[in-house]
Amino acid sequence: MSPIKIGIVGVGKIVRDQHLPALAKDPNYSLFAAASRHGKVDGISNFPTIEAMLDAAPELEAVSLCMPPQFRYDAARTALLAKKHVFLEKPPGATVSEVEDLKALAAANGVSLFASWHSRYAPAVEAALTFLGSTRIRSAAINWKEDVRRWHPNQDWIWQPGGFGVFDPGINALSIATYILPAMFITSAVLDFPENREAPVAAQVNFRTSNGLPVTMDLDWLQTGPQSWDILADTDKGAMVLSGGGSKLIVDGHVVHDEPEAEYPMLYKRFAEIVRAGISDVDLAPLQHVADAFMLGKRNVVAAFFD
Repeated sequence: MSPIKIGIVGVGKIVRDQHLPALAKDPNYSLFAAASRHGKVDGISNFPTIEAMLDAAPELEAVSLCMPPQFRYDAARTALLAKKHVFLEKPPGATVSEVEDLKALAAANGVSLFASWHSRYAPAVEAALTFLGSTRIRSAAINWKEDVRRWHPNQDWIWQPGGFGVFDPGINALSIATYILPAMFITSAVLDFPENREAPVAAQVNFRTSNGLPVTMDLDWLQTGPQSWDILADTDKGAMVLSGGGSKLIVDGHVVHDEPEAEYPMLYKRFAEIVRAGISDVDLAPLQHVADAFMLGKRNVVAAFFD
């Protein structure tokens, strides 16, 4: 089977750290071109816009969109109307309605659309799903705390409307939680907005599940020292801790699953599967929870944040 000719759009840190290494090792793909206002990829054709790339390289079969979410809809629409399969970096869009429209466009044009929740493909997530499916959950908690200055240095878009603020990493937690826990609904939230920013730097969110169990989420983007990416559950078979962003599973104090991270290779494997099967994979639950948090959340103004 011939490799899928793919172009990448938005050549920044995440592309260099994750997308390019994953594509280089995957025989399902041939990286054919890139489009970016500033970055370039050595050894392939580079263009300033997705429109220029698609015009010059009509043989492209798929595109991977890695620009900030505020700008993703127009690029995705352009690619889908050109009948190209589309891989959306997370979050898949700035709004739920944008991504719903892209789903309809993909179906109308006979191409695949993929919302790539990378944390859902962390190595211990499936083991956590299996464990929780065998037990009775009493409560759960999400603790996702990291240092924005370390992971997103000098990236202003994350603080602008549509940039998500602390929900940019928080949506990773939600992509796992919505997969391994029963259906959840937000009951209340407090969002901490720095007085000089337009997106929150911290959030405390309360959920209840469809069967009435409490789930709490604590997000902080100014964590110093060790970073925390944990989902905990109190169950009738002991305490479960899914740590390291989904890489390690501990049950009742015993490590039951611990493997190196390989999220992006798994994402591109899945994308190739859906392209060749002629289907789409677009789960909007994590994005919907973020929208609900902004809708229901109380805005709390805190001290100015400086990089």
